[in-house]
Amino acid sequence: MSSIVDRVKRALTNDDRVDARQLVERLEALQRFLRVTDPYLPDNDLGAAHTLVERAGGRLALSQDHTVVALAGSTGSGKSSLFNALARLKLSPVGVRRPTTGLAHAVVWGPLEPANRLLDWVGVLPRQRFIRESALDGDDEAALRGLVLLDLPDFDSVEQSHRMEVDRLLGLVDQVVWVVDPQKYGDRILHNAYLKQFKSHADVTIVVLNQADRLNPTDTDLVLTDLKRLLDEDGLGGVPAMATSAKQPGMLTELREALEKTVAERQAALRRLSGDVDTVGDQLAATIGPPAAEDEVDRATVRQLTEALANSAGVPAVAAATAGSYRHRALANTGWPLVRGVRKLRPDPLKRLHIRPSTGSSSWDDVGIPTEESLAPVPRTSVPEADAAQKSAVGLSVRAVADRAAAPIPEIWAPALNAAARSKLGDLPDALDRAVAKTDLGMDRKPLWWTAVGTLQWLLTIAAVGGLGWLLAGYAVRALGLPKLDYPMVGSVPLPTLLLLGGLLVGLLLALLLRPIVNAGARRAQRRAEQKLRQSVTEVGREHVVAPVREVLNAYAQAREALTVVRSE
Repeated sequence: MSSIVDRVKRALTNDDRVDARQLVERLEALQRFLRVTDPYLPDNDLGAAHTLVERAGGRLALSQDHTVVALAGSTGSGKSSLFNALARLKLSPVGVRRPTTGLAHAVVWGPLEPANRLLDWVGVLPRQRFIRESALDGDDEAALRGLVLLDLPDFDSVEQSHRMEVDRLLGLVDQVVWVVDPQKYGDRILHNAYLKQFKSHADVTIVVLNQADRLNPTDTDLVLTDLKRLLDEDGLGGVPAMATSAKQPGMLTELREALEKTVAERQAALRRLSGDVDTVGDQLAATIGPPAAEDEVDRATVRQLTEALANSAGVPAVAAATAGSYRHRALANTGWPLVRGVRKLRPDPLKRLHIRPSTGSSSWDDVGIPTEESLAPVPRTSVPEADAAQKSAVGLSVRAVADRAAAPIPEIWAPALNAAARSKLGDLPDALDRAVAKTDLGMDRKPLWWTAVGTLQWLLTIAAVGGLGWLLAGYAVRALGLPKLDYPMVGSVPLPTLLLLGGLLVGLLLALLLRPIVNAGARRAQRRAEQKLRQSVTEVGREHVVAPVREVLNAYAQAREALTVVRSE
């Protein structure tokens, strides 16, 4: 399709009556529109645009020296008779009441061979092709050299295949001459199913009132006036409307002059293409509306999503385990040395969930390259699986993201946005578990006051043990009948007793006094862990839910910009 633009440029190089630059831009924009919308919009809504792009490439790759004009009409309108009269040869069989054939006939003014590829593309069988060359009247027909005239089957044929063939050919020809008769010129099928659909192709449309020889001049004028009124209602005001008759050659002069002008201009194919772009642009207008919201997905919706994902990932449980881990480690470092060993036998709450208290080194080195640790597999945690209510909350939050993004834009994009929001829903549990497992909970730092208190507790314990040993030594001396030991006195209390009781009591009191401080530190650790976990969960939500939605919104913005160019005139 990339060569379409070059073909249009070559076709328009020597003709300043059509804005070549604008037509090229519109075709390029239509290609961009299709490229960005194909993954998101229904095929039925883009079918006409794809057909146009293919048709433009096919037609412009073929002969620019030929103009394909089709005679289209209903049964009995005299279309085939008019075809023969214009060619001045009896080429197409004439049927009065029923269609004679469902195949198009073609006559070429000029050599047939250069037009054969074009006729192959149009789909006219070789046996239905005729050449309009004669040594006797060649000069008289020179003005039409380059014309390829088609006689189409009847559009109101009782044969469905005939009507389908008409519709196919009408999408390929460069210009259409609609043939009506005095009796059925107001036919509803003609106007509603065809002429109204050609309102963007007024430049390549001609309407002829055939069999006008049956009317007197006054009636002919009246019928033509009424026919033009109907054309105005069809959106084809200004389209040439003329009276013709296959039986009176003089009544073909105006039509022949119109065809000669079309052939001489060599612009019918380009005008038809421009009209097709207008039609497709109008059809695609329903897919594009106002710009998407500037913030795309507002903060409140993201917060709702984060809350649901955090609950589903067990963030409250992990944060509570972090507080428990803080208490566990704090008491193991600052508690009575006599009971520390017992406490250390209890498992760390975070380790029970198979979560490391810290991630150790950074996942990225100084130059932004992932470290070996960041690339290593992350073991699954033992955080409880989300229950049905939590899963339902996640689903509702994901839907809210899609609905919020779809609110300002046409409804046709809603399924794509909803599908994008849910595209990675199956990966969310593993991604959340991995995010929780990799989050640095800040538990690798050991406060200095833990070390100081722990050292003090050891000193108090040593003092108590020393006092106890001193007292036991005194009892042993007395038991052996040796002179008793004289204990140093602190006031009225022996020093060993003071050391023993003081070490025990001060150590116990210190442990009790530290409990509120440890609890406060645990709460801080819990808040800090919950904040970091929510940040990790938010990133998962942005990557797995918000990012796919933003891709669709970005495609919408690009499509909107492209369609603006397509519809520019």
